[in-house]
Amino acid sequence: VQLVESGGGLVQAGGSLRLSCEASGIIFSNYRMGWYRQAPGKQRELVATITSGGTTNYADSVRGRFTISRDNRKVTLYLQMNSLKPDDTAVYYCNAFNLIGAYWGQGTQVTVSS
Repeated sequence: VQLVESGGGLVQAGGSLRLSCEASGIIFSNYRMGWYRQAPGKQRELVATITSGGTTNYADSVRGRFTISRDNRKVTLYLQMNSLKPDDTAVYYCNAFNLIGAYWGQGTQVTVSS
């Protein structure tokens, strides 16, 4: 199983980034997918999740600014991040979850400068 994130980088506050996560080795449509993040010195936290049917859930801190989506044909998960803040600086991880198991990507760094 591989989850490969891309799209991270350095952006100024107020800017936008789009993260992608391409999956292989799993039946993508059978998994709830999610984005998590971990800032230095902090625990990993939920950013957003999306079920196989498209139901989404967001952390309060990103609701209204971030949008999670998935393309089951392209086996890819996305996170559109707008109005970025310095507090959004973290390593962002892709997650695939179902009752059989859970998998993580290697993470992609997002840095928001003030």
